[in-house]
Amino acid sequence: MVIFSISHLSTNFGSSLVFPTKNYPVMGNVSERNQPSSAKRVAVVGAGVSGLAAAYKLKSNGLNVTLYEADSRAGGKLKTVVKDGLIWDEGANTMTESEEEVTSLFDDLKLREKLQLPISQNKRYIVRDGLPVLLPSNPIALLQSNILSAQSKFVDYVIDPFVAGTSGGDPQSLSMRHAFPELWNIENRFGSVIAGFFKSKLSSKKEKGGGSNKKPRVRGSFSFQGGMQTLVDTMCKQFGKDELKLQCKVLSLSHNPNESPSSENWSVSSMSNNNIQDQQYDAVIVTAPIRNVKELKIIQGGNPFSLDFIPEVICLPLSVIITTFKKANVKRPLKGFGVLVPSNEQHNGLKTLGTLFSSMMFPDRAPSDVYLYTTFVGGSRNRELAKASKDELKQIVSSDLQQLLGTDAEPSFVNHYYWSNAFPLYGRNYDSVLRAIEKMERDLPGVFYAGNHKDGLSVGKSIASGYKAAEHVISYLDSKLDAKMKTL
Repeated sequence: MVIFSISHLSTNFGSSLVFPTKNYPVMGNVSERNQPSSAKRVAVVGAGVSGLAAAYKLKSNGLNVTLYEADSRAGGKLKTVVKDGLIWDEGANTMTESEEEVTSLFDDLKLREKLQLPISQNKRYIVRDGLPVLLPSNPIALLQSNILSAQSKFVDYVIDPFVAGTSGGDPQSLSMRHAFPELWNIENRFGSVIAGFFKSKLSSKKEKGGGSNKKPRVRGSFSFQGGMQTLVDTMCKQFGKDELKLQCKVLSLSHNPNESPSSENWSVSSMSNNNIQDQQYDAVIVTAPIRNVKELKIIQGGNPFSLDFIPEVICLPLSVIITTFKKANVKRPLKGFGVLVPSNEQHNGLKTLGTLFSSMMFPDRAPSDVYLYTTFVGGSRNRELAKASKDELKQIVSSDLQQLLGTDAEPSFVNHYYWSNAFPLYGRNYDSVLRAIEKMERDLPGVFYAGNHKDGLSVGKSIASGYKAAEHVISYLDSKLDAKMKTL
């Protein structure tokens, strides 16, 4: 779940940044190649956005897929609520089209016609000295503004709130290489983030002038008509009832190696309505959070397989507070995307991470006489405060909005949703987590992992992670088929 996506920062600086990602071996173009593995069966554990993307990719390539989801709904941390004329998201509010896998999914499912672009895309605010300040839309204007005066100010008033808004973390505790590879690549490529913004903007202008046959992608952030749930619902419609099993918890995975390299070697044991069922599969994609994966019972060749070698991944809590105010009771309404609160501004009495101006971005999300706001509390900055009661959080949010926007009355509507494990913390030792995931995949042939614990926190990166895992499965099954053919 991401509050403010990575593209928010690059959009503010007017650049279109493209950086190399890790390359994974894939045998041929899966959309054009022959499909000798079309009869194979694959289980996908977890029906969040990564699991849905992986299952869709597999099914579109002719494989038989079963999605297991312990919850009563699919989508994970994409969750839209429609109530009393209001539409709000309790998880990710927007996404970007930075990954080619997202482009492919949108084209396949005709999702572009359902996109909803925010009004005032580039108007984003940072709190400075207790008040919101418009973040300049280009690097030169930023450096000339009173927001910055030194490198430390850049970290305090740009990087710090951006990190808190996208991951719930802070620059001191995060591995920037893993949490924000785009920023990490800028710094390593150009020597500093600030210099990188200047140079990447110049290079992006040259690229625009060169012409390209690539299909244009949506620039900046966007949502969907009806909220982010539209993405989930559209993906879910691609599966039948027997393919998407809700309220069905996977209990164990059992590997049964035998002499035939082409048979179904994995058994998935699941429970639904107190009934336990075993199903056989050729491969398994796991997209559940690491803490849930470690709870799985895994049997390999009749012996227990321990996942104790996977380090614990700390997850950060987050409270999402939805408020509405009559327009007459908001004295300083700001047009734009939202406002982020740097941690330094806590000494000015501000306790929230930031607020999205939901009805300013998407006017159809609320009646015409009210403003709808989405405010975030918690993360690494205030872990305990994230767990506070609805009444306490209402007072905190009301106080911050009164200071920032001039609200002079109680909110007319309040909704609170608490995510106990909103974000995996990509800490400085996260290399050890990724190495452990690689070891699990290596030691359990036919098991692949995907999700925001591996490939990034944003919605787009989660979709890309699911697609990549599906491609690994296809390559794996093809290699098994090749091995069988050689024995004939």
